[in-house]
Amino acid sequence: MSGQLTLHVPDPAERENLAAFLSHALRLDPAAVIRLRRRGDRFVSAWAATGFEALAVRTVVAELGIDDVTIGADTILAGLHGAGAGSGFGLGFAMDSAWHGALPPESGFVHVEDVPARMLVELAERGAEVAQEHGGKHGPPAALLDQTVLTVSGGGEQVEVPMRVVFALAAMDFIPHGGEKTDSRRISVDEIVRVRAARTWLRLDARYGSVARRRGPALPLLTH
Repeated sequence: MSGQLTLHVPDPAERENLAAFLSHALRLDPAAVIRLRRRGDRFVSAWAATGFEALAVRTVVAELGIDDVTIGADTILAGLHGAGAGSGFGLGFAMDSAWHGALPPESGFVHVEDVPARMLVELAERGAEVAQEHGGKHGPPAALLDQTVLTVSGGGEQVEVPMRVVFALAAMDFIPHGGEKTDSRRISVDEIVRVRAARTWLRLDARYGSVARRRGPALPLLTH
């Protein structure tokens, strides 16, 4: 399948994992596109924009017929749910021009600190309440999104985590919980989210995926 626009996710559990990721991306943006990238010989990473100026990623055991391609999320989801999905399926047409911005590096991140997942979801819940009170038709105010809600230190780094990254993590449903919708009271007190940082990127790693955002002043993102 090398060189072809095909995806093979042989494990039903991994197909379900990827389908859940795609469903959350489509809930945030019905026209979402997904950037698929090979990671080594056995893995494929799926990247999505979240609408919070943060990227979301989930990595699954899969085979991609091309190194790097952008595809409509609905197209991939339909393939995963189609007959014979376990033996691989075509991805239709590439939409590479629809992807705007660079991806974070695969290496170079240091572990800063582990924080309780419940605390991050509580921050998202409180932020959502404030957004409802003060937000407009365009969503939460920028001042709320850009507010630093957590500062962590470790590994020689001090990292400020803005609300928009916490919102993105919660919106993608990357933290396990015991109900239909995320509720901080249902999250295990032992569940953690790992904060990592590179020179120009911040990343939060949760059980079901990661979110990443550029650190510091906003920079123009070049297509990578």
